[in-house]
Amino acid sequence: MHTNEQINDNRYPQHILDQIKKGTTTCAITCTDGVVLAADTRASAGFFIADRHVMKIQKVDDHLGMTIAGGVADAQNLVDTMRYNANIYRLSKKELIPVSSAARLCSNILFNQRYFPFYVQIIMAGFDHREREGKIYNIDLFGSMTTEKFISTGSGSPVAYGYLESEFKDGVSVNEAYKIAIQSIAAAIRRNAGTGDNINAVIIDKNGYRELTKEEKDSVGAKF
Repeated sequence: MHTNEQINDNRYPQHILDQIKKGTTTCAITCTDGVVLAADTRASAGFFIADRHVMKIQKVDDHLGMTIAGGVADAQNLVDTMRYNANIYRLSKKELIPVSSAARLCSNILFNQRYFPFYVQIIMAGFDHREREGKIYNIDLFGSMTTEKFISTGSGSPVAYGYLESEFKDGVSVNEAYKIAIQSIAAAIRRNAGTGDNINAVIIDKNGYRELTKEEKDSVGAKF
């Protein structure tokens, strides 16, 4: 997994930074009936492929998920923190945490750590049951937060953006968008050494959080 910019992090000596698992491509697309997330499964440490089966899309709650790019340990810590707070919100408010609130919380956590930053870039995405729409937010390691109709992060994101720009159309449904998302990750796998091995994809809509099956992904016919 990998962030888009090289980071000068004084927490670790260079030989440790060189071994942090990194290299990735993730993307998210907003749809008329929800959101779609997709990511590759490779984690690398320098020129070494450290893991071929990393799940870079993490479930936070039944209506909420996040993709992770950057250092694996920092990302896992942030995922656990977000799950904890989503559960606390559900128990105290008797309702699901709004997607925008989860994104703002994640942004605040990263901003508060800006002097000792988490080595991550996050896409927070989900289906907002109050507003009956899908939302996605891009959050960098310093807490900056933006929202777009589609977002890609990681070392292969320039390639993925090229495909997303050409194929995305307003009014797309989740059943159409997951094919676009998978093909954009496949394009990154073909052109980016830090991206590879396989693709995971998730749909979040009014029915909840669902990982696509192997058969659904294979039906797209993505070549990489």
